[in-house]
Amino acid sequence: MSDLCTIPVMIRSMRVEAEGVLSLELIRTDGSDLPEWTPGAHVDVAVGDGLIRQYSLCSDPDDTSHYRIGVLREVVGRGGSRHVHDVLRPGHEVMMSEPRNNFEVSDNGKPLTLIAGGIGITPILAMARAAATTGREFRLYYGGRSRASMAFLDELADLSGELTVTSDDREGVLDLDTILDGADSGEREVYVCGPGGLLDAVEKRADGWPAGTFHCERFVARTIEPPPEGEREFTVRCIDSDVEVNVPVGCTIMEQLEAAGIDVPHSCREGTCGTCETDIISGVPDHRDSLLSSEERESGETMLICVSRAKSDVLELEI
Repeated sequence: MSDLCTIPVMIRSMRVEAEGVLSLELIRTDGSDLPEWTPGAHVDVAVGDGLIRQYSLCSDPDDTSHYRIGVLREVVGRGGSRHVHDVLRPGHEVMMSEPRNNFEVSDNGKPLTLIAGGIGITPILAMARAAATTGREFRLYYGGRSRASMAFLDELADLSGELTVTSDDREGVLDLDTILDGADSGEREVYVCGPGGLLDAVEKRADGWPAGTFHCERFVARTIEPPPEGEREFTVRCIDSDVEVNVPVGCTIMEQLEAAGIDVPHSCREGTCGTCETDIISGVPDHRDSLLSSEERESGETMLICVSRAKSDVLELEI
């Protein structure tokens, strides 16, 4: 079990939200309130059989008596969602982490364009609810295979913002060119979550937008091609722990640090959750994660050591 999963919770209720989508309400086993959180946050859940999965919170952040998560049954996966759907039931207890937020909405008051595809609605729903509560202008565009597969439609319809629902079997795919028209001015902020194809399409259009305009969260790691010149080995110096490791081709920084007895917080091991984000003291990182923004990558200040490597011979890290 992940060292991050330190909160014992019980499943208070489960509900079918759409085809293949269950929502789970989680409460502390001792009945006390859960930690505060902000829209875009996620938690790690030890779902059973040694499986740790990350789920976005989609309940009301003003009500910390419980959390709600939405779980899509993945036909092709490592078994976490199948375990949730087939094994877990109300009354079962699981361990959960504190909430973390790598997809937080800015507080600058700019109007929001919220785009969700499929189960990507979970963090977007929390964002829309918060915007509606505070009176912040937002437009929400929600796409899916069919209406039957799209969760939380009733809740979205009750919110005060502008909502456009598009399903492949009726209207076709989301019209991104129309949705994003004028976004390059930077007057609105764009938040998108969903399948990789949707995120890639928006990210491509966002090239050249003002910094801080485009924000996305990936549930599945993007495919990163190795450099044309091939992989290379490098050295990592851990300044705080005074440990030095060699990272050969085929191994990750995290694996080598673990082999050297260095315990680094981690969860997904695929560059999506941000748990292992580490400060860089010196050296040039080779970013291969699916989380950091282009601005964060260019700054060279942090890296995700579960997947990223080095372009320089030596990396010095604050570990």
